[in-house]
Amino acid sequence: MATSNIGQQQTSPYDDYTDQERRLEAEMEASSMSLVDHLEELRWRIFKCLIALAIGGVIAFIFRDQIMNFLQGPLPSRANALRSAHGKLVVVGLTEGFTITLLVSLAAGTVLALPVLLYQTWAFIAPGLYDHEKKYAIPFIFIGLALFLAGSIVCYAILRFPIEWLISFSGSNFTELVTADNYFSFVAIFLLIFGIVFEMPLVLTFLAKVGLISEQTLRKKRSVAHVGMWLAACFLTPGADFYSPLILGVAMSILYELTIIIIHFTVKDAVVTA
Repeated sequence: MATSNIGQQQTSPYDDYTDQERRLEAEMEASSMSLVDHLEELRWRIFKCLIALAIGGVIAFIFRDQIMNFLQGPLPSRANALRSAHGKLVVVGLTEGFTITLLVSLAAGTVLALPVLLYQTWAFIAPGLYDHEKKYAIPFIFIGLALFLAGSIVCYAILRFPIEWLISFSGSNFTELVTADNYFSFVAIFLLIFGIVFEMPLVLTFLAKVGLISEQTLRKKRSVAHVGMWLAACFLTPGADFYSPLILGVAMSILYELTIIIIHFTVKDAVVTA
């Protein structure tokens, strides 16, 4: 009897581990889909994203004047002399005004549709995750939206400085005229880059939650990561000014260090799987 009890005590941890594995496999089998099902699911997710983008674009087009006036906020007052005689940005050609209005509406519509886009992205990924990983859906959507907006707000607040720096090179040797296409393209690229970069804490924390990376990995690769981020900042920012890559590089470095702190306090006993 003693031998039997010892044998049962020795095998019980293995049995518990097997049961846990079996439960995880059952979760995966319940959510498993064939390749055709995945493609069909992807098609519907993309279709819903396009519908959301179209609705957001229409709403933005209705308020296009207010949006474009808002986007001209970072343009310094001294730049009024660089505009047309009426104090407005210049368009070149018959179709440029319509094209710029359409592109600005699509960009603003994308921001309005961002909650739907994030949800559809998560909904497509969720079937491949375990039940205990799916609970991050709502935080993923709201935090992702908040971070994107935070990045755009920070960009909008500091955008005046690189614009002033670039305009200062005109001096007395050049007569510069700011076109609407050049200005709105510059602003849109900046806002998009900062919005995406501010998603870094969310993406890295999620990867740590599912065990693909760890806090130790981020700390060990810190030097390489910072060099890579500063190089990326130089390539990503439009224009040839000094302030743009500096601001983006500082933001990326701060976000990287902040991510390490977040993972330290929110991710416990995660096993790195890759």
